[in-house]
Amino acid sequence: MNKLLNKSLKSFTIYALVVLAASVPAYYYLVDSIWLRELDEHNEIVADRTENELNQLALTETELNQSIILWNKIQPGTNLQRTTLNKSRKDSTYTVLRKNPYVAYEDIDRFRGLSRVIEINGEAYLLTVETNVEETEETVIAIAILTFFFFVILVVGFLILNRRLSVKLWRPFKNTLTRLKAFNLNSQTSVKLENSNILEFQELNDALNKLIEHTISVYKSQKEFTENASHELQTPLAIIKNKLDILLQKEDLTDRQYQIIEDINKALSRVSRLNKNLLLLAKIENHQFDESELINLSELIVQCLEQFKEHFANKKLSIQTETEKDFIITGNKTLIDILISNLLLNAIRHNSENGIVEVKLNQSGLIICNSGKTPLEKEQLFKRFKKISDETSGSGLGLSIVEQICKRHQWTISYDFQKEAHTFKIKF
Repeated sequence: MNKLLNKSLKSFTIYALVVLAASVPAYYYLVDSIWLRELDEHNEIVADRTENELNQLALTETELNQSIILWNKIQPGTNLQRTTLNKSRKDSTYTVLRKNPYVAYEDIDRFRGLSRVIEINGEAYLLTVETNVEETEETVIAIAILTFFFFVILVVGFLILNRRLSVKLWRPFKNTLTRLKAFNLNSQTSVKLENSNILEFQELNDALNKLIEHTISVYKSQKEFTENASHELQTPLAIIKNKLDILLQKEDLTDRQYQIIEDINKALSRVSRLNKNLLLLAKIENHQFDESELINLSELIVQCLEQFKEHFANKKLSIQTETEKDFIITGNKTLIDILISNLLLNAIRHNSENGIVEVKLNQSGLIICNSGKTPLEKEQLFKRFKKISDETSGSGLGLSIVEQICKRHQWTISYDFQKEAHTFKIKF
């Protein structure tokens, strides 16, 4: 997982690379235009000096012709000859590619030329001056190397500044994050976040303070509700159940009355179980089972199997266990006991007579498998009050409670159906 500053640094680096890469042709055209302008100015100076110096010599026509012939021979890149063009003719500048005659190897050079009409001893002469221009490839390579050098300096500077600034700039954020990690909702103690002189971090701290205060207030209300509901609902339900038991003990009840009271008693028992399971789910979701301890899961499974011994016998189920001895885990013992009980009860309910229940425990996890004919609906499996089979005696909350207990301990639970067998697997 990348840090936020590293992500921004990556973007800045790519942006800098693109800009600097785009600057190479821009630099080339800029340098080349300056170079050509300077060469044009140099050629103009050469033309002016040539005209002035030849006029100052006051040569005869014969001497002038001989000098021009000698001039054209000893001055490479220049040419002077008579012309019928008018001196008022505008100067002409051009760029030409030509083989360099002074080297043995094949070398094409670029020349910047100036064509001007000058006047010597009252006669018009056409002067052509050509000067070699720096090679294009050499210019581009030099600029590219220099640009890459500055890009490396830029990236190294980014890395150094990023490391130094991140420690200072993000210190308030890290302090806030540390305090939030240490926050425990069960303690119901608000977090005191430090004030920051950075506007964004101060706004974040203010918003977190309001959120934490609201969360603590809501948590207190929910906790009070679950505690009150547990007490206020269970008491009248117990009273009603006792009254029904008294009615059942009367001898003058007709069969019809007895059946009605028995149906009411069953419905009441189911309501009581629903109430207990819903309160249990609320407590789990409100993190009211945060106590953890070392648990010998192997012994706990044996105890749970012993509790359901009669249920297995009533349905004529055979038990096969393959558990690792003294398998120790960390968790809440009450919740883990409920988890195993619910899975075993589920294996009994969704089993057939003379069926099989297998319990395996090893380093890969806890596996509870039972025989069956049709698979359960995976989409509805852990939803509340969703009937996953024709079994009606359950509350529809057992597997939801199992899932919440797994989430509380950061475990994963999965279901599979193969070879006429339901399999629930918990990975620790």
